[in-house]
Amino acid sequence: MDLLIPAAAPHALLGIAAVALGMVLTPGPNMIYLVSRSIAQGRRAGLVSLVGVAAGFLVYLGAVTVGVAAVFTVVPALYTAIKFAGAGYLLWLAWKAVRPGGAPVFAPQQLPHDSPRKLFGMGFLTCLLNPKIAIMYLSLLPQFVDPARGHVAAQSLVLGLTQVVVAVTVNGLIAASAGSIASFLNRRPAWLRIQRYAMGTVLGGLALHIAADRAKAVAV
Repeated sequence: MDLLIPAAAPHALLGIAAVALGMVLTPGPNMIYLVSRSIAQGRRAGLVSLVGVAAGFLVYLGAVTVGVAAVFTVVPALYTAIKFAGAGYLLWLAWKAVRPGGAPVFAPQQLPHDSPRKLFGMGFLTCLLNPKIAIMYLSLLPQFVDPARGHVAAQSLVLGLTQVVVAVTVNGLIAASAGSIASFLNRRPAWLRIQRYAMGTVLGGLALHIAADRAKAVAV
């Protein structure tokens, strides 16, 4: 019967999906790289780069699936520190989304044309070296794991795969339509402001929810 316990609660899946969506729509290294490649070298180059980014996600997921279980089992007191670190990072992302200034993500750039192998490798390294993704997996994903439900590693895996699906889907749509989006936003700057304030609100709300959550880690 224990095997029939769901790997992750529905509210946890919705929560990690909301965090993933807010983060993927907040400009960062992955989005900037994919958009610049798509605009400079075409849709196919952007999608090949996205495959590399997805491979980077899976590397983090494999490491954290084991690591999160170890953290909860061996040092459950770290849960509080991780929780506030994650909440603080979301607040920082919210501020970045709404603060004045900053270079537009969809501004055309001149880049050399690279081979598919190099595009994949650069996408992979961009994801691995992206602090947003590192903090996402090391600090934010654990917020949605409930040790009391058991199967901590399985919960981490399902939650991580949810993040990967959301991030790859949204990034794929952005990469495939980067040229059209750039043209649209250049003619309608008000939409950029709407996107920024909407994402800032979502990220800020999630940060406050995480910080206010009184749940405590329980050793497995």
